[in-house]
Amino acid sequence: MKGAQMTAKIEIGEGDVLLVVDIQNDFCPGGRLAVPDGHHVVPHINRVARRFKHVVLTQDWHPAGHLSFASSHPGRKPFESIEVAYGPQILWPDHCVQGTPGAQFHDDLNIPHAELVLRKGFRPAIDSYSAFYENDRATPTGLSGYLRERGLTRVFLAGLALDFCVRYSAEDAHREGLTAVVIADACRGIDVDGSVAATHRDLAALGVTRVDHAALG
Repeated sequence: MKGAQMTAKIEIGEGDVLLVVDIQNDFCPGGRLAVPDGHHVVPHINRVARRFKHVVLTQDWHPAGHLSFASSHPGRKPFESIEVAYGPQILWPDHCVQGTPGAQFHDDLNIPHAELVLRKGFRPAIDSYSAFYENDRATPTGLSGYLRERGLTRVFLAGLALDFCVRYSAEDAHREGLTAVVIADACRGIDVDGSVAATHRDLAALGVTRVDHAALG
């Protein structure tokens, strides 16, 4: 079934890349935008990463006073939604501010052979969930060109949060003609107003496959 979770072994090859999304302190327990059980994905990701020659890490990297922060909009609270120039925007607690401990990678993340760290969300007036495009859906990060120039055509995604940055990255990988595979047990979601269920439904409709980390050979 398209988009179904697969259990058969998948062999990792030269054209495959692991995209590790936002394993940062602020998204883990004790952080300013903690994803429930977010730290539980780290051992899975470390284990999976050893099977990939090519690994890319993303890092949320917001300036202070970012447009997406509820604190930037007097009278607004985290998780409310407003309209901005590029459409609806959920307001978040201040998180992953450049140079702060919360923006650092989780101490237990251990992927020394990662080839690229891609920082996103650094433009003050636009949020950035996807590793491929800013939230205006038009401004590229350059990742697509980087992968194409290196002959990497299948993207395995893991990290935080499933229903935002992982989801948008998977959708954009598909949009760019890449094969996207979500490593389900190496992701956790925030779940804002049913966003986890919507993610499963929408990725399945695109034919994005879900696997568990044990299926990767």
